[in-house]
Parts: sequence; C-alpha cells; structure tokens
Amino acid sequence: MNPKLDTILKKAEKVLNASEPVSYRGPVHVGVDLGTAYTVLIVLDEDYNPIAGRYQFAQIVRDGLVVDFIGAIRLLSQMKAEVEEQLGFTLEQAATSYPPGVAMAEVKATRNVLIGAGLECSTFLDEPTAANRLLQVENGAVVDIGGGTTGVAIIENGEVVYTADEATGGTQFSLVIAGSMGISFEEAETFKKNRGNQSRVLAMVRPVMQKVGTIIARHIEPYEVERIYLVGGTSGMLGIREEVEAITGIETIVPSKPLFVTPIGIAMTDG
Repeated sequence: MNPKLDTILKKAEKVLNASEPVSYRGPVHVGVDLGTAYTVLIVLDEDYNPIAGRYQFAQIVRDGLVVDFIGAIRLLSQMKAEVEEQLGFTLEQAATSYPPGVAMAEVKATRNVLIGAGLECSTFLDEPTAANRLLQVENGAVVDIGGGTTGVAIIENGEVVYTADEATGGTQFSLVIAGSMGISFEEAETFKKNRGNQSRVLAMVRPVMQKVGTIIARHIEPYEVERIYLVGGTSGMLGIREEVEAITGIETIVPSKPLFVTPIGIAMTDG
C-alpha cells in the first residue's frame, strides 16, 4: 500500500472545510464524490497533495443514483464557489465516480451535476478503482463501504479484474439504530457519529456488519485475495474491520480517515 497514504489523509483532514486562503498557483487535480451520505469536493496540487476542499452530509444520492438533481447542483456549486475563493482562481474541470455495477445510463446524472455546477467532467470511473489510485494495492480487494452501497474491486497485479456492488451501507446501519432506539433516522445518524456511543452502536449493528462481511466474502471467493482494504465513511465504525476479517478469514485493513480515500483517488485521475 502507498507508504505516503497516512500523510496524505492527514493533509486532507486539515484542509477540508478550512477557510484560510491558499497561496498555491500551479496546476490542480479536482475530484468530486457524490456519496449517499457525504458529498466531497477536493483539490490536489500538481504533486497530488490536498490543498483545499469541502465535505458535507447531504442525502442527494441513493444507491449511486442522484435523487435530488437540483439540490446536488446547488450544493456542489456552493462548495466550488467557497473553494475558488480560497484558491483565488476558477476550477474548470473535475473527475467523479459511481458505484460499480450501476448501469452507465442510470449514473450519467452524476456527470451532469458537475456540468450544472460549472465543471467539465474530465474522468468518470467506479469508486473502488478510484480508491486504488491512492491505495496502490497490487494484489487484494478494495471495498468501498459508503452510505448506501458496498462496492468490491478485486485487484491483481495492480489492475482491477472484477467489480461488484450491493445495496448495503451506512444508511442500513442508521435504520437499524433508529428502529432499535425508537428514534428518527436523522437522530440515529447523529447518534451513530458520536464517538462516545460506539460501543452501544456496535451492539445494535453487528448483524449488519456481518452482512457486509458476507457480501465481501461472496464476491472475493473465486479469487486469491491476500488482503482486504476497507474505505468509505462506514469503514470507520468501531468493530467493522474485525467482523469482516472474522467472516472472510483474510487480513483486513482500514486506513485512517477512510471517508477521504475515494475522493482523493478520484482527484488523482483528473488530468
């Protein structure tokens, strides 16, 4: 795995949603991740170091499909304007992604959101492949557990040889919490994100984590997978790495700040 990964992720955490002006004036690489739970716009310098960006919880996408087209354009336009003010120049283009297994005809709205926000879509690729641009896995499985789906990519000799996607992700975790506690979905989301509640959350959602593990196990079974790498916001939940490792019997790794892996990988494909 990329030895500079942790350094890059820490830089991303520092610059995302920051407001200080950026003095950099060279070429940039821009990535947009329209996720089920979070929308992320990130800007990298010519050496692929994060320099600016925004991320925000927003339910504008469901299972890889844009369900609030106008809302998505409005949010991305706002993010773009804020980042441009920091940078002191206009962003012209960006790369973006989609969950594997979703028909291209159904996900083209993602590209149109970028166009609606004033960005030319330079690259359009599946999420696990994008994540591996940063991870640089030679042999293994990259699994993107997002808000709505779990995407699996099998990597052999640095190349993606298989992708799949199933509709289980952070939304299902929140629904289970809401049902168990008798609270609204929004309240469950807030409860889930509170680090002080992680032990209680784990007790409620372990069966969903096991379902994710089963999904992964089924898709990787025909391949010789050395390690599994979990990315996406849901991968940061307490206990999910252990559950996946127990079910698959394969060493499982979660990078720091897994939410930012795919957006950075997307940006690395721009240009």
